[in-house]
Amino acid sequence: MKWNNLFNDTQRPTVDDVNQFIGQGSDLWLKLLSYIESTYNVQPKMSYSKCAAQPGWNIKYQKSGKSLCTLYPMEGYFIALVVVGAKEETEVEMMLGTFTQYIKDLYSRTTFACGGRWLMVEVKDTCVLGDVKRLIAARVKPK
Repeated sequence: MKWNNLFNDTQRPTVDDVNQFIGQGSDLWLKLLSYIESTYNVQPKMSYSKCAAQPGWNIKYQKSGKSLCTLYPMEGYFIALVVVGAKEETEVEMMLGTFTQYIKDLYSRTTFACGGRWLMVEVKDTCVLGDVKRLIAARVKPK
């Protein structure tokens, strides 16, 4: 069942609901949440989106008004939306050779629009999780 069918805009899911829905991918999910919260000293904001591309409840992280990422629960994994803006583009392209093939391919087929490359990264393994952390760090440098 789709996430947005389980919880509509008036039924806010709990943290346990999210973890249960993600299932086997919840370990990676919890690792990313812990990393973001400890590295950037920020708390998640749960919001509901009616966006046709990825409707439903999502988790947003921002630091000083700048988006770090938006996370979308999926069955067995999650999607991390990281926007590579014009300011980060050169740095990310210089690092591109160190990313997984999945991220290289995703980056190359994602066109620059609305101020950046909107990378919808399916996080299903620790290597891709590491890439997501590095993409976030390119957006906002950790202290």
